[in-house]
Amino acid sequence: MPIKTFKGLLPIGVQERIHLSTNDGLTGYRLNKFQLMPSQPGINHQELIGQIFLTDQTNNITAEIDFSNPDIIAACYFVENPGTNVTPNVETVFDNETFNQDIFINITDANGGTVAANFYIELEQMKLDLNASTYITVKNIRSRTQV
Repeated sequence: MPIKTFKGLLPIGVQERIHLSTNDGLTGYRLNKFQLMPSQPGINHQELIGQIFLTDQTNNITAEIDFSNPDIIAACYFVENPGTNVTPNVETVFDNETFNQDIFINITDANGGTVAANFYIELEQMKLDLNASTYITVKNIRSRTQV
């Protein structure tokens, strides 16, 4: 199965939409890898938190990770503390969910920093049959309309 990659530099507290949706919805994706890297490694104490969601998080971007939220499909926690002998620590958790719609990524800094950070995402691409596509699309619509 082909792998699609996305990377970029993202300001802290800003969301980026990754366009994946197609007209027929018959292309599905599954998260394969999610990584964060500071734009200035080794300079600042950083506690980066990257999150990937199935829905737009505008006005709801925080450093809090809540795995009970059905729309979160990945979180990555990167801690770097220069001046110590501790190597950077990275923890990544992601769901094995298949999706066929756009995804939304944001990065925050729990330490209050404002230095932009890099992200790298690998998605496994797959063909969906009509039943799977319909199920995933309806699930996504329900998620967007729930209060």
